[in-house]
Order: sequence, then structure tokens, then C-alpha cells
Amino acid sequence: MNKGIVLVGLCLSSLVFGASAAMHPTMENSLIAVCKAATQDNLYKFNRTIKEYRINKKNVFPNLVCNGQQFHDFALAQGSTKVANKIARYTSAINLEQAIASKRTADNNYSVTF
Repeated sequence: MNKGIVLVGLCLSSLVFGASAAMHPTMENSLIAVCKAATQDNLYKFNRTIKEYRINKKNVFPNLVCNGQQFHDFALAQGSTKVANKIARYTSAINLEQAIASKRTADNNYSVTF
């Protein structure tokens, strides 16, 4: 009886701990599309991409990392000042200070590379 309980416990724990922390491919593709839209300084294409993929700006932009850079910094590095200005309110200085203070790990961020 005890062996059966232990066996069931081990099987269930392997299912729980075997879960992958990887991002779903659909989500990754949508975030890559947002990052690519930010490389062009075209607000029409950027807004269309955000709407098409139903991106929640308040949740995604403070945590999105494109090619190792925070999304706002990535947009500025690509020369997309219009896009960077549009999302600046979602990545305010307060959010950035909290991110630095809490030393966010990759688990809290949506990190994509293309």
C-alpha cells in the first residue's frame, strides 16, 4: 500500500517539476513581431501589430526584452523615437527603478531574440 502511494507521488511530482519554463511558440512569435515592428519608426505598423496580436501594453512593455535590451531601450537603439515615445508611459522611471531594485530575473521578463 505504501509503495503504491509513493509511486503515485513520484509520478505526480515528475509531472509538476517537468513543466518547461519555455514560452509558447505563438506567444514568442507575437512578441518577435512586436520587436520587429519597433525597428521601423512607423506608428501605423506598430499599432496594427499591437492590435493584431492583442498585446496588453501595461503587462508586456515593462517586461519585454528584445535582443537583450529592455523594449524602450531597444526601440531607441533602433532609431524608433516615435515608438519609444509612444510606449514611454508604460515603462516609466518608477517601473525601471523597481526593476533595478528587485533585480528581475528572466522569469519575470518576456525575452525574445530574432
